[in-house]
Amino acid sequence: MFDRIAPRYDLLNRLLSFGIDKIWRKNLVKLLKDLKAPLILDVATGTGDLAVEICKIDPVEVYGIDLSPQMLEVARKKILKKRLHMTIQLKEADSENLPFGDNFFDAVTVAFGVRNFENLGTGLAEMQRVLRPGGKLVVLEFSKPSVFPFKQLYHFYFTRILPWWGGLISKDKDAYKYLPASVLQFPEGSDFENELRTAGLEPEKSIPQTFGIATIYVSVKK
Repeated sequence: MFDRIAPRYDLLNRLLSFGIDKIWRKNLVKLLKDLKAPLILDVATGTGDLAVEICKIDPVEVYGIDLSPQMLEVARKKILKKRLHMTIQLKEADSENLPFGDNFFDAVTVAFGVRNFENLGTGLAEMQRVLRPGGKLVVLEFSKPSVFPFKQLYHFYFTRILPWWGGLISKDKDAYKYLPASVLQFPEGSDFENELRTAGLEPEKSIPQTFGIATIYVSVKK
């Protein structure tokens, strides 16, 4: 599915979120700015937007992994154009079987990827494994607003307008029906924090973004 929508994925992200997704990624990276010359893993890197943003904090290296070769191909072109190919290394890999040793990274990031894990617990445990003690896992994921009337407006847009519009532009209706369905099924808030604890991570804070459309979850490996 992600291979099919890769050519128009960035365009659709900008259109369907009205560009706000770029602000959310910037907010995520700000939470890593105190790290000194970090080695960072970006899981489910997709077309590389978050990996590119992470370069602004001057990491030693960023590894971006994804299962979709077509998404990675878009990422490679973007990274070459921005001359970041010496900093960002891309690899086709499974988030639930990471090809890295234990205690390897200073931080692991995921933007809009954990809800796509086949087994959420396995994916979180793998990210915990490759984090060094004291390292941070920072997850940006969609959530559901709870305040009237934004809750109702968002639900209508997300379940009616977005699938139609996304399907029209991408010519892949199934992909943009999957998006709201995956968000509605995702264990957000305290439920996701409990999943982090089960995986051996200690939640530090959860930061709602734009009325709760998305949330940034920060946790630490003890």
